[in-house]
Amino acid sequence: MDRRRRLFWHGIFLFLLGLVVGAFVQRMTNPRMGLSAHLGGVMTGTFLAVLGALWPELRLPPRAESAAYRLALFGTYGSSASLLLAAILGTSSMTPIAGAGHTAAGWQEAIVNLGLQSTAAGILLCCLLLLWGLRGRR
Repeated sequence: MDRRRRLFWHGIFLFLLGLVVGAFVQRMTNPRMGLSAHLGGVMTGTFLAVLGALWPELRLPPRAESAAYRLALFGTYGSSASLLLAAILGTSSMTPIAGAGHTAAGWQEAIVNLGLQSTAAGILLCCLLLLWGLRGRR
């Protein structure tokens, strides 16, 4: 499997999904959060495309490379989905600024919180692996 090419594909796909979300921002329970979901999709799609471009430069052991790849996909898709869900449900506990004036059921808040927290941890770990893989000379 060519991870570089797959990262480009996922990046463009997530970018496209972000654009589509942008077309429906005004129909969401919380349009401000919908804008965040739109921008999040576009930005994480761009991140994946950039990651595809730098993938050949990484110096990681096979397991660490696999972990970085999977964490990148989990973090980008998961955060985009969590932001979209927050916009649709109108949650606000994890996003007090974008969610101002909105409340949702406790279980809905819990689902969005879990999604945002777990994907944030995944992206942070992915970035640490990427920085490790970009150290020194090739």
